[in-house]
Amino acid sequence: MTAARSAPAAPEPRTGARVIVKDRDGSVLLFRGLDPAVPDVQFWFTPGGGLDAAETFVEAAARELREEAGFELLVPGPVVREDEVEFAFEGVTYRQRQRFFAVQVPIVGAGTDLDDRGWTDDERRSVTGYRWWTLDELEATTESVYPTDLAALVRRITQWGSAEPI
Repeated sequence: MTAARSAPAAPEPRTGARVIVKDRDGSVLLFRGLDPAVPDVQFWFTPGGGLDAAETFVEAAARELREEAGFELLVPGPVVREDEVEFAFEGVTYRQRQRFFAVQVPIVGAGTDLDDRGWTDDERRSVTGYRWWTLDELEATTESVYPTDLAALVRRITQWGSAEPI
């Protein structure tokens, strides 16, 4: 008699808010990270994360931007993308419905240190760096960047919110 194979677990639903951050020169802030369960695979992504209980998308975007990058959201601007992604983190697969907001900050990002004092334990285990990318660099890179069409998305954004360093 053979043992029955169990079906893979359904992805856990999650809701997230992400922020596309552009400096005054037009470069975009991205974090480099990994899933600690698969440390050899690294990728670049925008600031953001899951919504806390009873939190709105805008509230989550503001909190994540403050915690991860040290910027205070002044005007969130419109939602510039809404999508659903599936990803794994430490052995759990998530299906995340997420909204992207776009904000411009009044600094030149290159050479500017970010404030990481608000990082969670998960972020400290999974974020390995950050940098400001020009749109030309994003279009030319062979590294994994999410969303994959970020440069084209940034070029289409006509209205930006605002944030400033804390």
